[in-house]
Amino acid sequence: MEMQRGPIAVFDSGFGGLTILKEIVKAMPQYDYIYLGDNARTPYGTRSFETVYDFTLQAVKQMFKMGAPLVILACNTASAKALRSIQVRDLPTIDATRRVLGVIRPTVEAIGNLTKTGKVGVLGTTGTIQSQTYPLEIKKLFPDVEVFGQECPMFVPLVENSEYDKPGADYFVKKYIDALMSQSPDIDTVILGCTHYPILEDKIREALPKGINLILQGELVAESLKDYLKRHPEMEQRCTKGGERIYLTTDSVEKFENTAKIFMTDRVAANKITIE
Repeated sequence: MEMQRGPIAVFDSGFGGLTILKEIVKAMPQYDYIYLGDNARTPYGTRSFETVYDFTLQAVKQMFKMGAPLVILACNTASAKALRSIQVRDLPTIDATRRVLGVIRPTVEAIGNLTKTGKVGVLGTTGTIQSQTYPLEIKKLFPDVEVFGQECPMFVPLVENSEYDKPGADYFVKKYIDALMSQSPDIDTVILGCTHYPILEDKIREALPKGINLILQGELVAESLKDYLKRHPEMEQRCTKGGERIYLTTDSVEKFENTAKIFMTDRVAANKITIE
């Protein structure tokens, strides 16, 4: 049976996944990509497990309908709250030949080479931090590493409302970094556990004590995906290579195109889509 071929899909609750897509495209420009931002229902970070799972599954099914053999959940909240259930429970019945991958595992794999003190901080949404996914995943690979999580509920709104380079952002960055570092002075590595946060990278670096490793997910996920496709030639062959990118949003196209400028170097032309 001929397997359906199609673009690699990248999904996020809003704009943050564009920081992941940008690095994936930089590493592998030859493939076709669909980006879907569920902007109408953003943010996911404060929603219940059930809601995040329902919304994420709807988006995955939508991208399968559009021919994607492979979907990347470029959203930490969705990766934390929905990925496992979708992989184990839903994929076998929807289409066992397709794959859904998250952003947390590639991020976690990187910390082993970086932390010397064995104390790692995670900045994330309320949903990601409360899910305990980072500590659980880190424990599996590095049982001796201690993880300190810090909820940063104001970061996503600051980015999505273009306040990320204003004094208001300074206030919240300092507040959250101080709260994180007060949990342990020995933290030497900090994970930006939300795809929106790279936009605040400069301010976060400024607020962190000198010499701390800051982990950004984009390059790690891009490298991990490249490696995945090398190890799974049967999936690689199903990903079409026309260098095309399609951007979809569940909300205002104009707002999406304007806000996307913060994240992408090229101009983005989007279309509206309804997921149910």
